[in-house]
Amino acid sequence: MSGFKNFILRGNLVELAVAFIIGGAFATVVTATVALIMDLVGKVGGTPDFSSYAPGGVGVGVWLTAVISFLILAAVVYFFIVTPYTKAKERYFPSAPPGTPEDIKLLQEIRDLLATQQGRSTGDPEQPLS
Repeated sequence: MSGFKNFILRGNLVELAVAFIIGGAFATVVTATVALIMDLVGKVGGTPDFSSYAPGGVGVGVWLTAVISFLILAAVVYFFIVTPYTKAKERYFPSAPPGTPEDIKLLQEIRDLLATQQGRSTGDPEQPLS
């Protein structure tokens, strides 16, 4: 029973469940937004559904509707979700300033120790270590 309790109370499982539920609800909002924009396209162009469009007898209307819907969906997600989220994340959780990676620091320490042992000034990259 304790194994099941540990499994249920794991942070990742709860976060995943919340993300799944919120994602499903959010998909409904995005779909409704795309439908709204397609209706606006329909007001301008006459119809939001191009399914019957078949120039030269080739039925490209369904594909055209799908492409337009996809582009609108991508724009909605990018401009109304990704961009505000990125700005808010950077505002409230700024990224750490770039510094020297640990492996480079370690190599610099080794270089300085070797230079000190050989009687050179510390950190002089112009002189070879031979």
